[in-house]
Amino acid sequence: MDYVRSPEWPPNPPGGLSANSAGGRYGYPTGPAPAAERGRAAPRVPVVPPPAMTVAPAGSPPRPTAAPPIPVKILIAGGFGVGKTTSVAAISEIAPLTTEAEMTTAGIGVDDPGMRSAKTTTTVAMDFGCVTIDRSLKLYLFGTPGQARFGFMWDDLARGALGALVVVDSARLDDCYPAIDFFERAGLPFVVGVNAFDGRLAHDLTAIRWALAIEDHVPLVQFDARERLSVRDALLVVLDRALDRATRDRGA
Repeated sequence: MDYVRSPEWPPNPPGGLSANSAGGRYGYPTGPAPAAERGRAAPRVPVVPPPAMTVAPAGSPPRPTAAPPIPVKILIAGGFGVGKTTSVAAISEIAPLTTEAEMTTAGIGVDDPGMRSAKTTTTVAMDFGCVTIDRSLKLYLFGTPGQARFGFMWDDLARGALGALVVVDSARLDDCYPAIDFFERAGLPFVVGVNAFDGRLAHDLTAIRWALAIEDHVPLVQFDARERLSVRDALLVVLDRALDRATRDRGA
């Protein structure tokens, strides 16, 4: 059975207090004195008074307590090698949870990160990070795997999400169609973020919108997955999109 082992307390010195006794821990003796010491004057043991407690006056209103931030789940999705893991790592306020595995020769012809990429690892499950927007809102970020063979995980990762940032590589637009189709079928609000590799795009945003057949109401933004503030701005667009959808649904 599961158990927690008690600490190994040092042996009780002759005539002294046990290290795990109240006197040993808090500085005052408890219980009857040993027979050898009965009748003697008790040694003076310093007593540490408890910290002073402040009591609110009777009838005073209760002090307001700060409410915890509202958790919001956001997906960062896209094709293989477009910058999803980099985006999560750039914005997360905690050490991101990654499931990176080394790419081997067995993946040649299966996982193609593109000619410009120096990618040597790949996500085989998901990425996870979080960022606090303000005192009332905290984003929990889930990065999806980009390979087609891990597509079955997207349904589970999308459950409970309020929106998604679909990361796109402008030089490999063909790899982005499955992600956009997925969120259009799921009816989940999403924003298309074009990752500017090396600080530039292979096509302008107007041509990319036409090539991906994105409707006008879907935001299309340019960002840099390596820059924290740039990723933040893209996520704020996702929040605006999710809020707009929630407002329209409530009005309906």
